[in-house]
Amino acid sequence: MCEKIKKVRSWLSSVFGDQPVPQFEVNTRTVDILYQLAQSSEARCSDTALLIDDLKQKASEYEAEGAHLQDVLLHSVGLSCASLSKPTADYLSALVDNAMVLGVRDTSLGSFMPAVNDLTSELLEAEKSSRRLEKELRALRKRIGATLVLRSNLQEDINKTAKLQAVEHAKAEERLLNMDFVTAKVKELSNRRERSEAQLASRNMDKSITHQAIVQLSEEVSALKKEIMPLKKKLEPYMDLSPNPSLAQVKIEEAKRELAALDSQLEMKTDFK
Repeated sequence: MCEKIKKVRSWLSSVFGDQPVPQFEVNTRTVDILYQLAQSSEARCSDTALLIDDLKQKASEYEAEGAHLQDVLLHSVGLSCASLSKPTADYLSALVDNAMVLGVRDTSLGSFMPAVNDLTSELLEAEKSSRRLEKELRALRKRIGATLVLRSNLQEDINKTAKLQAVEHAKAEERLLNMDFVTAKVKELSNRRERSEAQLASRNMDKSITHQAIVQLSEEVSALKKEIMPLKKKLEPYMDLSPNPSLAQVKIEEAKRELAALDSQLEMKTDFK
């Protein structure tokens, strides 16, 4: 535990440098966490230092190789940067820039060709991906167009439905008002009928002169009149008979008695007293 604390304090001191180390609660969990961070930090620092050393070594190798190539060009070929023409210097600069962009080790054809092939493959893949994306974009635009048309139709249907609902609501309110009016009128008429019936009952009115009784009596009178009509038609042939007056007189008397009986019944029906 003491060794871990010493290492943590040493690591924190190196991390914060001249700044004071913040106070923290010293316990097993805190020390373990800081100790793991210290180990991870030292491991990363060690890896970074190795990478820096490797890059420095490669830079030294490149500088030595550059100096060697420059010495070869200067002493063996007789070329120097000052003796090159401007187009040649531009070409060399462009060649170097291309090599740096392509990330090749040198400017030889054997280094350029694989890099160019890789870039060509990446370009073809990018074009293929672009065509696929364009196809998906066209399909998406088509779907968006259809969706917008559907949305417009739905909005139009919603507006129509809202208008129809408003009309139906107005009709329903009108029907409710009419229903309330009819209900009130029925209630009023019912009250008036009850009052009228109470008044008639208090005056001891004969039920035989009520509208219903009169209608029934009228129907009975009409039925009796229909019964009398055939008898009158039977009497018509005997009115003009000359021979056998006694027999005719008998028949006439019988018909008269039947007619008188019917008239008596009719008078009894029409007598309201």
